[in-house]
Amino acid sequence: MPWIGTTGSDLTTRATHRDWLMGEARGLIAFFQRESLNPKGGFFALDDAGDPLPPDAEGRQVRHLHETTRMVHCFALAHLMGLPGADRMIDHGMAFLASRHRDAEQGGWFWSVADDGPVDASKQAYGHAFVLLAGASAKVVGHPDADTLIAEATEVIRTRFWDDNAGAMTEEYTADWQPLGPYRGQNSNMHSTEALMAAFEATGDRMYLTMAERIASLIIDRHARAEGWRVAEHFRADWSVDRDYEGDPMFRPAGTTPGHALEWSRLLNQLHELGGRRHGWMIEAARALFLHTCEIGWDAARGGFYYTLDWNDRPGRSDRYWWPCAEGIGAAATLRQTGGDARFEEWYRRIWDFTARHLIDPRGSWHPELDDALAPVSRVFVGKPDLYHALQACLIPVLPATGSVSRGLAAMAEG
Repeated sequence: MPWIGTTGSDLTTRATHRDWLMGEARGLIAFFQRESLNPKGGFFALDDAGDPLPPDAEGRQVRHLHETTRMVHCFALAHLMGLPGADRMIDHGMAFLASRHRDAEQGGWFWSVADDGPVDASKQAYGHAFVLLAGASAKVVGHPDADTLIAEATEVIRTRFWDDNAGAMTEEYTADWQPLGPYRGQNSNMHSTEALMAAFEATGDRMYLTMAERIASLIIDRHARAEGWRVAEHFRADWSVDRDYEGDPMFRPAGTTPGHALEWSRLLNQLHELGGRRHGWMIEAARALFLHTCEIGWDAARGGFYYTLDWNDRPGRSDRYWWPCAEGIGAAATLRQTGGDARFEEWYRRIWDFTARHLIDPRGSWHPELDDALAPVSRVFVGKPDLYHALQACLIPVLPATGSVSRGLAAMAEG
């Protein structure tokens, strides 16, 4: 593995590095703020240069629920950073969630919509997790509709998605709430954990914290531990691991996904802190997940995390995506801050070095995919699809590891 220098104090303690991180965060926000607001509601998806992507083959500008909600969340962070123009973006997204994504007749939020109505009217746990996150972030910045959004999202999650026997979220339903199959997914539960923690911080209601702890116990303490700190992605209705499942390459690829283990590592660290450090297994798991994933998921010769591995730890989809590096950065920073050894600092520097050389696009934002030669490609993603992961990678290292990004920025804004 190529040498990486670790001289001096940790990077996150250095003013010049922190300034660089905040500069990158401001640049990301500016890139997405410039052209993403759709005057007909919601937000445009952007091309490589930051301009709106053209309509699809049927002439539609399709807006997906997770994209709308993530923009609300990210511009709530921009508001807390004190960046002008953020409030307009938050309000625009909140209005679109209420008027277009929301199913006023049968409850919940449609997965995707266009100007003339739903495109995919299914109700997805993954999307609803981000609705709750958007509501929590909007509450932190004082949006007048935040409490309503949190209350509605909580009701739908509790009555439609939550499996109390398992302590986790079921997956997907038709518009009228008929189950679409027996599949259970790790990904939606991981983001539900993130959203539930944010809701707990925003409201003080410990119900959210308890739900988050139950999901983590099932997915990580039970299953990932049993799999040698590999995070199983796909489950049957009885929550047994389905190793043979292969679905959508963006959300449900076959095998294991190193980036999700890194993401869980950071979330477990946060959950451990929010819960008053009551559950020692969480910090044990957070550190084991990170170090094991770096061992099996990082390309030691060329750098970057493989997108997926098979169950023998061989590369499945060997392309490098941006978001595993973003999650690795956040995890390394928080684990080092909460008493981790020097390996976390070394990995923090190594991942940022790869990101700066290969993922950050001088035109703005990050390249979403690289091939084995580390050249940008568009096999699964088109244009610049995401602000959320890259922005949080820039902000998490400058904030306390005791809570969410919004909580840390809010404390910073107060003084």
